[in-house]
Amino acid sequence: MTPLHPTRRRFLQSSALLAAPFILPGRVWSQATAPSKRLTLGCIGMGKMMKGHLGNFIQRDDVEVLAVCDVDTTRREAAKKRVDEAYTKKAGETRTGCAAYNDFREVIARKDIDAVVIATPDHWHAYIAIAAVKAGKDVYCEKPVTYNVHEAVELKNAVRKANRVFQVGSQQRSSKEFRVACELVRNGVIGRVNSIHVSFGDPATPYKEPAEEMEPGLDWKMWCGPGPLVAYNPMLSPRGLHDHFPHWRKTWEFGGGMITDWGAHHIDIAQWGLGMDGNGPVQVRAPEGWETAKRGAQLVYADGTVLTHVKGKGVSFYGTEGEVHVNRGKFEFILDGKTVRKFWDKEVDKGTSLEREVTLTEREHLANAKVKLYNSKSHFQDFLDCVQSRQRPICDIEVGASSVIACHVMNFAYRYGANATWNPARSRFSAGGNNKWLTRDKYRDGWKV
Repeated sequence: MTPLHPTRRRFLQSSALLAAPFILPGRVWSQATAPSKRLTLGCIGMGKMMKGHLGNFIQRDDVEVLAVCDVDTTRREAAKKRVDEAYTKKAGETRTGCAAYNDFREVIARKDIDAVVIATPDHWHAYIAIAAVKAGKDVYCEKPVTYNVHEAVELKNAVRKANRVFQVGSQQRSSKEFRVACELVRNGVIGRVNSIHVSFGDPATPYKEPAEEMEPGLDWKMWCGPGPLVAYNPMLSPRGLHDHFPHWRKTWEFGGGMITDWGAHHIDIAQWGLGMDGNGPVQVRAPEGWETAKRGAQLVYADGTVLTHVKGKGVSFYGTEGEVHVNRGKFEFILDGKTVRKFWDKEVDKGTSLEREVTLTEREHLANAKVKLYNSKSHFQDFLDCVQSRQRPICDIEVGASSVIACHVMNFAYRYGANATWNPARSRFSAGGNNKWLTRDKYRDGWKV
């Protein structure tokens, strides 16, 4: 383990209680807060997701962004400009210290960078993250944390060997409504849960878009990286600056459809509620007409609980004595067929709020709960606190790996019609599946994981 510098440790101890970013006057930021007291960051992948993260980082006084990286020159230079302008304003003097790179290897090679934040397309996550932890960096990596099962296993092993702090960006675990929903399940408040519904969009499809002319300044070969070198189309990497989530995630070549995109959120919560972190399903069932089906795949857990992909409410736990439904900003708790607490639609559920309904549920039904789950109020702050303490964060790599593997197993039902038994301890099929599905047929240009 590479220890933090003593000055940074003392600073983070004093900042660990903070639950939200804050802004100090420029004179304070420049004079009272020495650079050695800040956690230094390199940001890799400057698309829409990182745009939001970067807005948070540059407001904080406990971190400093030293580098940004993207294969698109326009996005890369825009991110550098944003960082430099923010730090110039805070310091009250010109700051141009943020470096801009095309190649992530230049970021992780810098010894003055403590941690990297990865928000590239999914097919790059594992390779970059493994290289980062081997270089001694702590990592915050967006979900889904890997493109396939093999990468999840390799990344988990690399993180443990390097003894680094690794937070997966499954931020629903840091939202109160999801934690309380899972505590209701874990403490048996709704009885024996035998069915879970998870609601998100469609499985992926093969990439078939026609070739289009690229905007100058895009390193297309590097964008494709470990994946196939396909013809350029802006659905994969939109030209210049954009404010939407590109559709590479809908392709088998570079993503896993909404099964890994939103499934990495909702299946993650389902496994949290079941107590399956670091574990997983034991069986996968393909839907009828799997070649064209968009819903209906199932995962079965060792205790017989069946998780089904549906059009529904988000994450729904069905127990012998009640139900819990939860989504972002939404919560519903039912006992014996009667709604106990609910905030789902602000136009319908007037006179109350999400905070009120969730807090009262916790107070009335979990006051003496035997199972208390990890309580994080801010996903990135939790990462910072764990960098200081060297503890595992709320969505450590073991959690993120097991959740994304469950998503990949579900995808086998849609892509291959898999009706198979699965060994979660070995991350392999026991019967009925093909272990060749666990990795790519071929990694391109030496980018093999």
